[in-house]
Amino acid sequence: MDFDLLFVIGVTMAAFSIPAFMSAFSDRRGPKMALFMLIAGAGAAYYAMSQNPAAYSVATFDDVFVSVVAKYLN
Repeated sequence: MDFDLLFVIGVTMAAFSIPAFMSAFSDRRGPKMALFMLIAGAGAAYYAMSQNPAAYSVATFDDVFVSVVAKYLN
């Protein structure tokens, strides 16, 4: 698995954990799955960034995301 894909999966998992947190808190239950998603997503993104630190920044995030989607849909 290449690091770009791992980075995109990690950021996507972390982003999807935010609505899961909101849902868990509004239903007055523990956000166990949301916390797992956040930790796994942040860990995956951190691992990809630590293996290739020059490739990932705020300015290049959209380029990485689009290139991964194009690579795996094409």
